[in-house]
Amino acid sequence: MNKIILIGGSPIVGKNYAARKVAESLKLPWISTDTIREQMRKIVREKDFPNLFAHSEATPEMAVEFLSKKSAKEIVKHQNDESLDVWKSVKALIETDYVWGNFIIEGVAVLPHLVKKLSVENKEIKVVFLVDDNVERVRKTIFTRGLWDDADKYNDDVKEKEVEWVVEFNNYIIKESKKYSFPVVKIGDRRKYIDKIKELIK
Repeated sequence: MNKIILIGGSPIVGKNYAARKVAESLKLPWISTDTIREQMRKIVREKDFPNLFAHSEATPEMAVEFLSKKSAKEIVKHQNDESLDVWKSVKALIETDYVWGNFIIEGVAVLPHLVKKLSVENKEIKVVFLVDDNVERVRKTIFTRGLWDDADKYNDDVKEKEVEWVVEFNNYIIKESKKYSFPVVKIGDRRKYIDKIKELIK
C-alpha cells in the first residue's frame, strides 16, 4: 500500500526543513504546496480560482499595505482561502495513481479540516502538523529574515504584524488539529522534532 505523508503548519515553523530531512531518511520524493500553487497560477484560469490570484502579482509595497490594514485573524482567513484553492490540486495529486507512489507533501495548504475530508482507497495517509509556541523565537526569525526572506524591505511595525498572524495561525492549527485528532509536534531542538515526526509517520 502506498504511503503519502502530509506535513502542515504555519509559516517559518520548519515544514520545508522537516520534509527534506524525512524525505532524505526515507528516500522519498517531496513537494511543497508553494510549488503547487505557483504551477497552478501558470495553468489555471483566474475566474476558476480567484483566491489563488488575490496576491499573485503583489509588490512588496502592496504586501506591506495588506499586512498593515488587516487583522491577524483576517490574514489567517485570507491564507486559508488561498489554501482551499491550492488544495484542489493537492487532493488530485493524492487521489491520482501518481508515478511517485510514496511521497511527501508539505505546506500551509495542508489544513486539518481539508485532510479530514480526504477519502482514498489503497493508500495510507499519514499527517502531522508543526507548531511553534515560542513567540520570541517566531519574532527573532521574522525580524531576521521575514516570512519571505525580505525582512530588510519593510519596517518593524509590519514585522510585528507578521509575528501576530503567525502566532494566530499556530493557535488555529493547534485548535483544528485537536478537533480532528491529528498529531501536533512542537518544534524546538531540530533533531528531536524530526525524530518525533518519523515516529508518528511509521
